[in-house]
Amino acid sequence: MRTHFYGAVLTALTLLTSTACTASHDPTSPASGAGGGGTRTVRPVTGCGTGSWTDPADLSPTRTPARCRPGTPAPQPLPKPRKVTIATGTLSAEYVAPLQVALDKGEFKKEGLDVTLKVLPTPDSLPLLAKGDIDALWAAPEAAVMNGVRGGFDIRWVAANFSPDPKSKSGLWVRLGDGESGDRVKMAGRRMGTMIGKGSVIAYPMEKALGGHGGGLDEIQYQQLGAADVLTALQNGGVDSAWLLDPVWRRVDGKPGYAFLGGQPLGEPLGGMLYGPRLLNDDVDAGVALLRAYIRTVNTYFAADYKADATFVTYLAKLLKTDEAVLRSTPSLRMDWEIRAGTTDRLQAAYRAQGVTEGESLPEARTVDRALYEEAVGHRR
Repeated sequence: MRTHFYGAVLTALTLLTSTACTASHDPTSPASGAGGGGTRTVRPVTGCGTGSWTDPADLSPTRTPARCRPGTPAPQPLPKPRKVTIATGTLSAEYVAPLQVALDKGEFKKEGLDVTLKVLPTPDSLPLLAKGDIDALWAAPEAAVMNGVRGGFDIRWVAANFSPDPKSKSGLWVRLGDGESGDRVKMAGRRMGTMIGKGSVIAYPMEKALGGHGGGLDEIQYQQLGAADVLTALQNGGVDSAWLLDPVWRRVDGKPGYAFLGGQPLGEPLGGMLYGPRLLNDDVDAGVALLRAYIRTVNTYFAADYKADATFVTYLAKLLKTDEAVLRSTPSLRMDWEIRAGTTDRLQAAYRAQGVTEGESLPEARTVDRALYEEAVGHRR
């Protein structure tokens, strides 16, 4: 139920009427580098050339992610150190690795940032982000985020995280019935197991996968399960389909009776860094510095197939506190700080189809701000 899923957010909206709306911020303005719409000077950045930015309208699945040279953009230490708290749903998932590495390698510290990573689920983080009790959220523009922005929260998606490798089969898997194949399976009426439930960004790729198999987001039954239970329920018939993440899908890949119907679009990240009013408006220098450290970490450690480096995989497994063999069992993520045009429009359309949000879609100017990462790499509009 929508009221159950977003109860924390809706309650917070009533509590924050005086704090949710802060100084206006127009990320569509050519002069905007955040900072309440104020003018910020964007200078060329050594090591970040033409390849450090790609056209947001390029939705090609073969698009090469933006990259600068390793070690760049170089640190620009803030005159006074800042404490920054970033909330994240987990510290062990591979998509959190750039933050963990940036912290461990001192990349944030080089910018004058004292960063703390705090484990909090997105619904609990949103009101704290809007009030300024935390500074950033490493998550995704889920329905809870869109509903919060609609209710007055000054929050923007400011940097992306990753897109999948073409060899990855993280996504929607189905248990085949008699006479069915991966090319011919009816999804309407099926029970789907997911640990995320309605309102997650997977609604968008799931809608595409279901559309090719006689189903829709409003034609399936959702069963929310614990992370350890999703695969078990699919295998024992408790559910007919499931959204399986890395590396869980390896357990059914190639086995009779199962089919992969589709996953996250190639070349299109669906999550990353969300900023609240402090880093968007009140302390933009710190907001840019945080993204500069993140981007430098990607360029230095995650620029290509980072799992080809056995020593680095061993280091990463220890840092994430995960099994090294499990980490090696799936392809490298394609780390990508850029946000594609129209992603939040497509996400909101899927949320409406699920019945977890209402009304017209929020315009991208209220959900996305690319100006901070563009400033970090020296891209002028």
